[in-house]
Amino acid sequence: MVRTRSLLIPALMLALAACGDGPSDGESVASKSGHDGAKANQLFGAIRDASRQSPAAIGGYAKGCAAGLVQLPESGPTWQAMRLSRNRNWGHPETIAFVERLSREAVRQGWAGLYIGDISQPRGGPMTSGHQSHQTGLDADIWLYPAKRMDLSRAERESLSAISVRSADQRSVNRNWTPAHMAIMKAAAKDPAVDRIFVTAPAKIEMCRTAGRDRAWLQKIRPLYGHHYHFHVRLKCPRGSRDCQTQRPTVADLSNGGDGCDETLTWWVTDYLDPPEAPAEPAKPAKRKRGARDYTMADLPRQCARVLASD
Repeated sequence: MVRTRSLLIPALMLALAACGDGPSDGESVASKSGHDGAKANQLFGAIRDASRQSPAAIGGYAKGCAAGLVQLPESGPTWQAMRLSRNRNWGHPETIAFVERLSREAVRQGWAGLYIGDISQPRGGPMTSGHQSHQTGLDADIWLYPAKRMDLSRAERESLSAISVRSADQRSVNRNWTPAHMAIMKAAAKDPAVDRIFVTAPAKIEMCRTAGRDRAWLQKIRPLYGHHYHFHVRLKCPRGSRDCQTQRPTVADLSNGGDGCDETLTWWVTDYLDPPEAPAEPAKPAKRKRGARDYTMADLPRQCARVLASD
């Protein structure tokens, strides 16, 4: 592959590779170089290939970057990368290995393989559209569409629509849901590299209902809106990625028998209570929460400037 560097990257950023170990007082390299105001998503989104560095996830899943990512081949015997125009089929080597082995499990469950959505940009970092996470090469979206062919053309990968497994009232799974969906997610959850899996709440409710006695893996399945066309797998920080930030658990620990199949799960498909009466005086406008697309280089770990500037 011919390696290119976008002309959109400011020349000053290219000089950051020679900055050594960076400021000892914790101030970011970007700050020292006058790039506090540069929008990080524009800079990372302009890069078309990975850095020539040892593989490493840096920072948090929603505020970080990644060095030495590898590209999931567009097609394999049991997978196909979708929406190739996005150039988001890059991941940490452990993520790519996980996708490949889970795709073999899909074949054992009767699918032709897996259709793989977004993983990460070539150097991770914030994206210009879509995700707030997927910044460290450790997140992967996997379509809930049961793959029937592994020979889709590039045009078909851009136009094929995913399917929803959620009912119209958003309270249960629909007829698209199959035992194979559960078996594939169960295999993913049992994989020791996986930290958690996000999917629509009705899917977890159905899995809780039908799991039987083998339930420990359900702890990794987390309900989240917007995940009825795909499930989102998040890997643990890989060995050797010392600057990777592990996500804190959000449900009961396995040692306490928690599987997340309780009232906290039911809340996701319960109507909200009636809103309280309006206050006598109008409330002040809420301050908009700053999202990943607003981050500048100064917001990210200082190592991300070196990842961006690397060959």
